Amino acid sequence: MNNSEIDQDIIDRIKKLEEKYAAMGQDMSSYLDGLLYADYLKYWDYINLDSLLGLQQPKTDFPDEMIFIIYHQITELYFKMALWEMKQIQAHKHPDANFFTERLKRINNYFEHLCHSFVIMTDGMEREQFLKFRMSLLPSSGFQSGQYRMIEIGATDLINLVNKTKRDEFDDYSSIDQLYDAIYWKTGATELKSGKKTLTLEQFEEKYSKGFVQLAEETKSTNFYQLYLKHYQGKKGSEALKEELRRFDLLANVDWPLAHYRSAVRYLQRDPIDIAATGGTNWQKYLPPRFQGIIFFPQLWTEEEQKEWGKHWVLKQLAQ
Repeated sequence: MNNSEIDQDIIDRIKKLEEKYAAMGQDMSSYLDGLLYADYLKYWDYINLDSLLGLQQPKTDFPDEMIFIIYHQITELYFKMALWEMKQIQAHKHPDANFFTERLKRINNYFEHLCHSFVIMTDGMEREQFLKFRMSLLPSSGFQSGQYRMIEIGATDLINLVNKTKRDEFDDYSSIDQLYDAIYWKTGATELKSGKKTLTLEQFEEKYSKGFVQLAEETKSTNFYQLYLKHYQGKKGSEALKEELRRFDLLANVDWPLAHYRSAVRYLQRDPIDIAATGGTNWQKYLPPRFQGIIFFPQLWTEEEQKEWGKHWVLKQLAQ
C-alpha cells in the first residue's frame, strides 16, 4: 500500500506525531510498536472495577451496613468531582463569566444529585439495623469528610464559615489561624454534656487542620466569593453567574444539611430523648441552617433572605 492509498488525514496525523516525538527526542516508531503490541482497553480495567467493588468492608453482619458504606463512598466521589471543577475555576484566567458559570453549573448538578439521592439514607435502611451497626463505627462520623470542608473553604472567605455567634469578635486583621479556630463545624463536634471536643473532632483536626489552614491561605484571593467580588460584581453578563452562586449557596448550606437532618430525625429522634449521632456530634444544633447561618456569598442575599435562611426548604417540604 502506498501513500496515495492512505487517507490524507492519517498521513497528516502521522507527521504531527513525528514532530511531537522529535521535539521530545523520542523515536515515534517505538511508540507505534507499543500501540501495536498493547492489548485492547477493557471497561472494567479502565475504571478499576474489581478494586472499586472490593472497597466495601462492613464491620458487622447487618445487611444494611453495606448500603451505608456504599452511599458514603458515592458521596465522596461527588465531592471529588466538585473539587476538580473548583480547582479549574480557581486556576483559570478571570474575568471569564462563561467558564466560571459553566463549571459552577456542574458543581451544582453534583450537589443537586446528592440532595435528591439522600432518600437512600433516609428511607433505604431499617432503623433497628442502623441503631445497632452504628455502634461498631465509633468514633467515626460523616462529620469527618475532609473533602466537604475543602469545598467550603474554596467557596468563600473564612470569616463566613465562623460560628455566627462569634463573627463580631473578628476584623480584617484577624489571621487565618484565628478564624479557623472559631470555624462553625467545631461547635457541632463537642460532647453534649461536657462541651469538650469529641474524639471525632480531635482525630479530624489531627488529620486535616494543617491542610485546611494552608488551603484557606492559598484561596484567600481565589475563593469563589473573592473571584465574584473582584471580577464580576455589577458587570454586564454576570447575571447567570450570580444565579448559579446563589443556587450553590442554597444547595450546600440549606438543602444538603437539611437532608442530613431529616435522616437524623428518622433514626436518632426518640421520645423522651434524642440519641447522639455517631462520634457524639450534636446534630440537633449542628445541622439546621438557621442555627449556623452559613452563607457563602452574603452580598448576593438581602437582609430579609439572610434572616429567613432555610425557610424556602421548609416551604418546599410543605408543598410536597
